[in-house]
Amino acid sequence: MFQIRIHGRGGQGVVTAAEMLSIAAFLEGRFAQAFPSFGSERTGAPVVAYCRIDDKEIRLREPILEPDALIIQDPTLLHQVDLFSGLHRDGYVLINTSRSFAELGLADLAQRYQVRRLCTVPATELAVKHLGRPVPNMPLLGAFAAISGLFSLASVLKAIEQRFVGRLAQGNVAAATAAYETARRALETVDA
Repeated sequence: MFQIRIHGRGGQGVVTAAEMLSIAAFLEGRFAQAFPSFGSERTGAPVVAYCRIDDKEIRLREPILEPDALIIQDPTLLHQVDLFSGLHRDGYVLINTSRSFAELGLADLAQRYQVRRLCTVPATELAVKHLGRPVPNMPLLGAFAAISGLFSLASVLKAIEQRFVGRLAQGNVAAATAAYETARRALETVDA
């Protein structure tokens, strides 16, 4: 089973991101579940959502304490909460920012994990460019498809098209595709 924990703030589409991850997994014939954990339900409040993906039925229902991957939609949470608690040694970390792990004050953390599984992508900037709104969730899903290989970009795009229509779908598809390409280029740099 692969377990993903998504951290962000209310209004950033954290819950929708988890739901869309599960849809992308379903589209590839896998089992998945997605569910949120709320503190105070208001815009800007910290929000956590979870997604599990497996090749067999999932019976667990508790929050994910030991994730295989972290998607951090709001980098202002990095030094406020222990987001990395329980992250597996070979885990993935994707952060919505144009800054490096060192620039974020996370150089020590980066030393403990495989560099190929750590990635930053300016998802909010891509969302604004392609969608006209600062909602980083769909770009981060595209980037996560690139770094994890857990599902294809095609499945992410199909999930987006099932959920959204018109310009909203087109903008999210463009933003997710741009983030996917950004993450792939970052991985090529690491592999070089």
